[in-house]
Amino acid sequence: MSSILLISGHPNLDASVANQTIVETVASELGAQLTVRRLDQLYRNRDIDVQAEQQALEAADMIIWQFPFHWYAMPALMKRWLDEVFLYGWAHGSQFRLAGKKIILSFTTGAPFDAYQHGQAMNNTVDAFLTPLQQTIDLCRIEWLAPVYSNGMMTIPNVSTAEDIARVKAKAIDHANQLVAQLRTTAQAA
Repeated sequence: MSSILLISGHPNLDASVANQTIVETVASELGAQLTVRRLDQLYRNRDIDVQAEQQALEAADMIIWQFPFHWYAMPALMKRWLDEVFLYGWAHGSQFRLAGKKIILSFTTGAPFDAYQHGQAMNNTVDAFLTPLQQTIDLCRIEWLAPVYSNGMMTIPNVSTAEDIARVKAKAIDHANQLVAQLRTTAQAA
């Protein structure tokens, strides 16, 4: 399989149930083929090392953006990373250094699937909220692969029961297995 880079955009992955389980399961399944860059550990209160991030992206064949859906998009730390790393003249514009690479958005939502329907709480489908991210990827000439996402993945400390947490962990493992299967299928087709 190809070289895979997972960018974890959770602002505090150690406190996460769903995203932490997904990252750990994918890392366990893919082993040395996977490099994980945890933005929360690398850059929570520091400047982003643009050169290191660009080098990591250039070295990968496939990229995963792993994050919890925050206000219908990626969390602020990951958005800052995107703004600072995907520069004009490197990711798009005069050069397209990531052209031809493949990307999968892998994310979780706290709200259930039914909330992401017209006339419901979010009043749009999840796919409708992905348009700006897909346009960013298209602008950089990266190949957009079908996203992998799971709804209803919220746990609240001191509120969620052990059963709630177990349910979310089980869904997160299923999510990770679906992501790994998609990565393997994509690599075999290449």
